[in-house]
Amino acid sequence: MITALIKSIYFALAIISYNNAINLKLENNVAAACARHILVKSEKLAQELKAKIAKGADFGQLAKKNSTCPSGKKGGDLGEFKPGQMVKAFDDVVFKKAILTVHGPIKTKFGYHLIQTIYRN
Repeated sequence: MITALIKSIYFALAIISYNNAINLKLENNVAAACARHILVKSEKLAQELKAKIAKGADFGQLAKKNSTCPSGKKGGDLGEFKPGQMVKAFDDVVFKKAILTVHGPIKTKFGYHLIQTIYRN
């Protein structure tokens, strides 16, 4: 009887361990991305900055000089984030468009963004 009880406890612990491993794997597979952006008040300024970037200007330096977002101090770096942490229009670019390409201007309630996704996993 004790042997059967021990086997039942062992089996229950194995199921719990398996479920915990599955949950951990699912948590680690949630998409995440790293991006940087330049936020400005006018579409015209966003277009001008995008043209400068296309001609070789440094994205980070332009963000430091022009962005109205606090991330501008860090060259526009937003760090890593998951879907749903940013407004939908922003997420749509970061999680669906090509990486290492400057996209925009993208209009949100905050203004106009130039967005560059650095990586996505």
